[in-house]
Amino acid sequence: MAQPRVVTIHYTLTNDQGEELDSSRVEGREPLTYVEGAQNIIGGLENALNEKNPGDQVEVSVEPSEGYGEVNEELVQPVPRSAFEGVDTIEPGMQFQAQTPGGPQVVRVVEVGDDTVTIDANHPLAGQTLHFDVEVVEAREATDEEQEHGHAH
Repeated sequence: MAQPRVVTIHYTLTNDQGEELDSSRVEGREPLTYVEGAQNIIGGLENALNEKNPGDQVEVSVEPSEGYGEVNEELVQPVPRSAFEGVDTIEPGMQFQAQTPGGPQVVRVVEVGDDTVTIDANHPLAGQTLHFDVEVVEAREATDEEQEHGHAH
């Protein structure tokens, strides 16, 4: 099996409507560096970048199944407003970290009622096809330490 690589990319992410959702190409941002196979980036993007080399330009569309998954309606649920004790203002779009049996999880407020707050624990990009415009900036073999730690040093 080939030695995993540390890959550095510049990218722009858009949705189906062509709206820019994220980009490393804006002033002050650094390119993204990841270790292949360490699940640092979504699978569909990593698969499209396998064996790409510095200077390669790649446009790839990633379906939800290879991105952030489909929207799971069970992760949208009302909780008592009292669960937000100490928070004076609760508005749709706010994010909180909730303690769940599986550990901490980020939830987004989608609706605020008098007695309940509806939260959504889906990733904000769940259910969306993601369109990446990528330039491979650098690729090199990962060191043993980088492989062990799962991130570039």
